[in-house]
Amino acid sequence: MRDDVEQAKRALRAEIRERRQNVTDAQRQAASDGVRRQLDDLVQRVGARSVSCYLSSPSEPDTRAFIDAALARGVRVLLPVTRADGLLDWTVAQADGREIESAYGVPEAVGEVLGPIAVNDVDLLIVPASAVDGEGLRMGWGRGFYDKTLGSMAHRPPVYAVIYDSELVDRVPRELHDQPVDGVVTPTRIVDFAR
Repeated sequence: MRDDVEQAKRALRAEIRERRQNVTDAQRQAASDGVRRQLDDLVQRVGARSVSCYLSSPSEPDTRAFIDAALARGVRVLLPVTRADGLLDWTVAQADGREIESAYGVPEAVGEVLGPIAVNDVDLLIVPASAVDGEGLRMGWGRGFYDKTLGSMAHRPPVYAVIYDSELVDRVPRELHDQPVDGVVTPTRIVDFAR
């Protein structure tokens, strides 16, 4: 059974990677603008003064314009720093911050490293995903960083995944460790899930 779920996840991730590779530059720019607007609205709606986010890779819906705008408004933004043990450390985003490519091939901010519990102080968590289903189950990229983070939090603030509109699907394959999200942000809308 577990092998079937893992195989289904691999197939869905491969399909999503292929679709993301086919997004044109014009579509990517329009999506970036839309994601920034939707995330700005979400931060305002939640009243968040501190958020966690991530540096998007070139194929993901862009989060950088949102991060820059949030910093300009005085919102504190924490960015993840991957660890070999599968947990996430955090660093505070800077307007002129440097970044590197992590050992996992994703962009990562360079700065003073805060421990995994630093994320407990944010008002809103913004996380990456490959797909999310109508019940709010998030499927990541298979490394488990965010499932471990979300699963370890005693008092989670609202958690929203950023995806393209087509990545909100009917159902994603499920495993016991998979963590749900409270909603998704796409370039065109915010979708909240009942909890």
